[in-house]
This record gives sequence, C-alpha cells and structure tokens, in this order.
Amino acid sequence: MIKTSFVTRNFNGWGCLSVLPEEVKRLKANNALIITDPFLAQNGLAAQLAKMLEEVGIKTIINSDVVPEPPLAVGEQLVSFSRQQAVDLVIGLGGGSAIDLAKLVAALATQEGEVKDYLNLTGTRALEKASLPKIMIPTTSGTGSEVTNISVLSLENSKDVVVHDNLLAEVVIVDPELTVSVPPRVTAATGIDALTHAIESYVSVNATPISEALSLQSIRLIARSIVTAVEDGQNKQARTDMSYGSYLAGLAFFNAGCAAVHALAYPLGGQFHIAHGESNAVLLPYVMGYIRSSCEKKLKDIYEAMGYSASQLSQEEASVECIKALQRLVKQVGIPATLQNFDIPETALGDLTRAAMLQTRLLQRSPMKLNEADVGKIYEACYHGKTFC
Repeated sequence: MIKTSFVTRNFNGWGCLSVLPEEVKRLKANNALIITDPFLAQNGLAAQLAKMLEEVGIKTIINSDVVPEPPLAVGEQLVSFSRQQAVDLVIGLGGGSAIDLAKLVAALATQEGEVKDYLNLTGTRALEKASLPKIMIPTTSGTGSEVTNISVLSLENSKDVVVHDNLLAEVVIVDPELTVSVPPRVTAATGIDALTHAIESYVSVNATPISEALSLQSIRLIARSIVTAVEDGQNKQARTDMSYGSYLAGLAFFNAGCAAVHALAYPLGGQFHIAHGESNAVLLPYVMGYIRSSCEKKLKDIYEAMGYSASQLSQEEASVECIKALQRLVKQVGIPATLQNFDIPETALGDLTRAAMLQTRLLQRSPMKLNEADVGKIYEACYHGKTFC
C-alpha cells in the first residue's frame, strides 16, 4: 500500500493570489497574523495582503521579524507574540524561512511550553492540540515548504526541525507573479534547492511511483527554466515553470523525503549561516557523485529529465554525465562550486562531519548508507573541488 499526503486546498497560477479573501472568510477568521520578512514588509506586498483582508472585515497584524535561516530564538519569539495577540489565523508570506516560521507559529500557538520542547532531536513534548488554521503564500520558487509538515530552525552547530502533520497548511496559494521581483542570486539558490528536493526524493529509499512522477516532472520544469529565470526575472514562462517545479518538488520530498545533501547542508547553515539553497547547491554534485553507484538507473532518468539524450549511453555512463550536468548547471547560475569559495576553513570539516552525522532522519533515506568516513570524504571533495566522476 502507498500512502501519499497532500495539502487540502491548493491554488496555482499567475494571479491566483486573488482567492485570498475568499479563503480567509471560508476559514471563519477574524484576527489574522501575517508572518513575513522585512523586505516584503517594506516593498508593500504584506500591506497589500492586509488591505485585501481588511476590505472584507478581517483584522490583520503584520509581523516582519523573519530572518534567513531562522534561529530557535526567533521561533520562540514569534510563537510568544502569536499567543499574546490571540490570533485565529496565520498567513505565511515569503521564502522558506517565513513559511517555516508561520507553520511553526500556527501549530505551537495553541500548545503549552516552548518551541525547544518540540524539536525532533532533543524535544520531549508532543503536539496534542489542534493547530490554528494557516495559509501559505510562497514568494520564491525553491523550498516547497508550503506543502510540507516540517519547520527548520538553526541551532548553534546545525539545524533541527519540528515535524508533525499539524504543520500542514489548510490552504496553499502559489502565484508565480509574486516571484518576479526575486533577485538573480536568490532565484538561483532557491531554484537549485528545489532541484535538489526533486533529485533527492527521486533517489530516496522511500520513493514511490507517485513521488517519482512528481520528482521527474519537477526536474523537467526546473532544468528547462532556471537559467532563463536567473537571467531574465521578468520572463513569465520561466517564472511559471519554476513555481510549478518547486511546488511539485515539495510534494515529492514531503512524501519520499530528502537525504544526504540536506544532511550535509544543515551544518553549513547552522555553523556558517550559508543560505540553505546555496548550501544544497554547492554540495549537490559531490554528494550525488559519491553515491552514484547506488542509483545509476535513476541518475540516468534524471539526466534525461534534464533534457539530455542518453539512448546511446549505458546506465553507468549516463549517471556520470548526470553528475557533470549538475555541476555545469550550478556553475551556470552563478553559485560557488566549493566550500573554499564560501570562506569555510578546512579545519572546520571535522565539526561539519560530526554535525551532519546527527541528521539520522535524513541520512537513513540515502540509497547508499553513509558512515562518518564517507561524509568526511564528501566534505573534503567539496572543499577541494574534486568530484568523484
């Protein structure tokens, strides 16, 4: 039996933000909290949403305390704020950090205790009460967080998550028009992040025929559009492809899971505050190159989904070409190719390795079982820019 989970109500397409007031009324909300970042508060988009709701009689509060790679302290602060304001609906507006925090706030506003009590690796409490209703509105094409039940928080040396179906949104609104103003570097990082979700979920030991279909279509959409989206952010078709690709990748990895790329990326964010998308991007070719022998057939599929012909290649040859294609794509969209390029000292690789090994939830999904020595070799390769192909 295959179990597949999806958010209840999804709206996708250019201009679909217009459904927001109707959906808020359907949820019978009176006091909405919009969680967003300072940029979207300053550029007027958050105020635009508030006006849309206030015109139909919904009181709206905007909190723009979101920061990139949000630390636990920010999560604690926002949950406390929501409890004080007695809100009855949470709207997440922004990239992955805003969406993750909004899900966290909605789920924990009704609980007792602190956020740290519910962390996956160290928490001791379970979510017992129903979540506040929540609507997620991504403004980047990358994280897929809007359709998952996970909220990621940065700790001192790595990251941890709160994971529970209470974090699933009641409504998701994915409007590609909202991504047009995203700058090139963020477009590149979030786009490769989405591609990583699609690739890792496709090779995951938990993949199913349903998640695999979602993964491959996501790869097709992203591979054909990411360069154009980075170079010409106003291109409607590229932005739409990236939006749909990110959404499908989110559905895929929610059901099949991500693996070693993410496990190794988390410490980069926790220890060096590298953006999550860039952490995944720099590691993607090295991790996939190291585990290549465990998933050659699937890497051949991925290579073909990226738009290349593999009809004259063996599985092994195609898998090698796939890794090379991933390297070229990361370089083409302007993301640094090694850990050295992020000013990470070689002396930090040991700490990174030990922190990555704590991410057992992620590592267990890898088609190749990785021990500490394996992870160390991947970090070393990524530091020196030496691939395994």
